[in-house]
Amino acid sequence: MAEFDVDLFVIGGGSGGVRAARIAAGHGARVTIAEEYRMGGTCVIRGCVPKKLFVIGSHIHHEIEDAAGFGWTIPPVSFDWNTLVANKDKEIARLEGIYTANAEKAGALVLKTRAVFEDAHTLRLADGKTVTAKYVLIATGGAPNHGPAIPGIEHAISSNEAFHLRQLPKRVVIQGGGYIALEFACIFAGFGTDVTVLYRGDNILRGFDEDVRAHVRAEMERQGITILTGCTVQKIDRHGKEFTTHLSNGSSLASDLVMFAIGRHPNVANLGLENAGVAINPNNGGIEVDGWSKTSVPSIYAIGDVTHRINLTPVAIREGHAFADTVFGKRPVQVDHSNIPTAVFSQPEIGTVGLTESEARAKFSRVDIYKTDFRPIKSTMSGRDTRILMKLVVDGTTDRVVGCHIVGDTAAEIIQAVAIAVKMKATKADFDATFALHPTAAEELVTMRTPTARYVREAAAE
Repeated sequence: MAEFDVDLFVIGGGSGGVRAARIAAGHGARVTIAEEYRMGGTCVIRGCVPKKLFVIGSHIHHEIEDAAGFGWTIPPVSFDWNTLVANKDKEIARLEGIYTANAEKAGALVLKTRAVFEDAHTLRLADGKTVTAKYVLIATGGAPNHGPAIPGIEHAISSNEAFHLRQLPKRVVIQGGGYIALEFACIFAGFGTDVTVLYRGDNILRGFDEDVRAHVRAEMERQGITILTGCTVQKIDRHGKEFTTHLSNGSSLASDLVMFAIGRHPNVANLGLENAGVAINPNNGGIEVDGWSKTSVPSIYAIGDVTHRINLTPVAIREGHAFADTVFGKRPVQVDHSNIPTAVFSQPEIGTVGLTESEARAKFSRVDIYKTDFRPIKSTMSGRDTRILMKLVVDGTTDRVVGCHIVGDTAAEIIQAVAIAVKMKATKADFDATFALHPTAAEELVTMRTPTARYVREAAAE
């Protein structure tokens, strides 16, 4: 009789957990995966996928406006919010079914239930039954964080609820300056909503390259989005269907909706982690893991947003795959978290990989910057007042391209290919030797010959 009921028990049916379950099952492991809500996790159910669908929908408004410059006369059009939401729901349900089917086809048993630790090898399910496992993988993701409690915080929604609004608001106040806040600001603005963004810092997109931060803010403001920095929400009052948001600078705003998008916290509560002895990282509140995604308990691993390392779906997937190969495939794999490409689906879109200018200048003694800011060919005909930013950050000693930052249409599509070159340690000479593809915006990446700035210091930081 086997010592354990299963070889692997995965808590969480998101992208990372499902990938780990499928790969482990492929290696011959007996796998059970438990998901208390819907298979697919944050990305598929209430994150990147529905968000991208909303982004595409809102961008059509721009396309209709731009059509006139190309000779198209389009009669007045109308938009129905509830049709968008209903069609989005159908697509998410389809993807949820695929996630479940793929896990089951791989040989994993899918349980639609909550699982809580009783000890390091025992999980108790919602129906009271227990399952023992040789290894347990925690892949419970994260959840929106509303921050410190303020009067009226119960009136604010998170991005979770934004996907299920019964009607499109005419005025929205959004607190936050990161990915989610800016993406929803542009989504709502694209559909015609009056949008105000509030951020406590001096500028939006903390952690991004300074030129990117300035460029995106200017573009968003050009579209009519109000961005107020250096202030936060202090109180929210409700008056029937309207809200008054009181700010730390003493002013107030009236709106039909208040949204908080100030970050996400790891889903570690009420999992019984204390029963298993799993340690929490005191610095970020996520589950403490080593380079192999192993927790403080040898039989328990954790991947994805619940570790609060790098909260991106492809990272969770890579970590889940590496875990399964390491533990069940007899092929130790450590995830390299450097040079991870990322995108912000704001309007304009952001694509970035590698180091920012400030990070490179702190790391290298010589840094060359190549930067261009131009009007795309489409705008010359449509008359739209928008500009594209492209920037290369180069280690001046080795000539290696250590960072690339793009703001403009299809920036994410372009940066995915550029990330391969950066990961392969391509040099600026390699970029220069590559033929331009004309006429494209991306050709600028291989035609920037002269540095716009050069920085030299005596010694690099240790």
